[in-house]
Amino acid sequence: MEKDMKRKEQFFALEESSNDLVRQEGRKSSNDSELNSRTFRFIVIVFMVLSFHLNGQSREFPGLTPLEGHLTQVYFSNGSDEKAARIANQMDQVIHFYDDKLMFRPEVIILVLSPDDWGRFTNFPVYGMPHYSNNKTLIVASQNNDFWDGFIPPQDSLSADIAELLSRAYSGADGKLTMEPFFDLLAIHELGHAYHIQDKLMMQRKWMGEVFVNLFLHAYIAEQEPQLLPQLTVFPRMVLASTQKSSLKYTTLKDLEERYNEIGQQYPMNYGWYQCRWHTSAANIYDAGGAEVVKDLWDVLKSNREPLDDEKFALLLSREVHQKLADVLLKWDLE
Repeated sequence: MEKDMKRKEQFFALEESSNDLVRQEGRKSSNDSELNSRTFRFIVIVFMVLSFHLNGQSREFPGLTPLEGHLTQVYFSNGSDEKAARIANQMDQVIHFYDDKLMFRPEVIILVLSPDDWGRFTNFPVYGMPHYSNNKTLIVASQNNDFWDGFIPPQDSLSADIAELLSRAYSGADGKLTMEPFFDLLAIHELGHAYHIQDKLMMQRKWMGEVFVNLFLHAYIAEQEPQLLPQLTVFPRMVLASTQKSSLKYTTLKDLEERYNEIGQQYPMNYGWYQCRWHTSAANIYDAGGAEVVKDLWDVLKSNREPLDDEKFALLLSREVHQKLADVLLKWDLE
């Protein structure tokens, strides 16, 4: 609302400037017809508004190119037009998919950035990690990078079946392994955060915020782009298969709830293990309950505003959503 009011004020200021020009024009030629004066005034307003609009974009994201015609606002670095278009088109499909389920659309700006542009628009130190720079500006990487490559384990550390799945899901055009297909899908995960944050859902637990967006991601892929399921699911399976739980500093949901920022910032591999657990949980929940589970969970989190203890929260999830979701809380430490 405040943004709209400012734009209106700026428009009316431009309109008044055009009136001054019209009056000046009228003094120069008092014999001009009223029609010509109105035409001149209209043209001045149009060009001033267009100039203001374009200059506003330039000031906000200098050096980036806007991609028009999508449900999200997309800007991209030089040479990143193909990835920007692919992400924008996919985001359009996700938003349309959830329109009749969640009855809400978030406002999201997506910046598809090269390594050179990354530091110009975000303070996040690791190139390649999708994240928000504020509550609506999503930052994603435009190209493969060391962060993604760091998740590729030595082939001899994997079982034969996981190694084969990894090769099929993540082989690039050059035949080398790349985690780019998985990390590109995390833009949908981050879109899910925009939904629950902007509509102010009561998530009850930090881990529920992550389970929700992973379920949001998995349900969309399974329903609309099932050919991408290997790219979504093999990576978490690989991480869990190659990680010894005893090697991690933190493993419980209680640890995560109390030390969320510490784990995310100081123990990224440990946090990655949690995320992979939530990814596999989301897959299991979807397989048991289908896409309807996303809507049911949304409705529960939207309508229940009071904090709940673990017992009441598990009972609510079991009754109103699905037992598989309640089991994330009830059986986490048993797996």
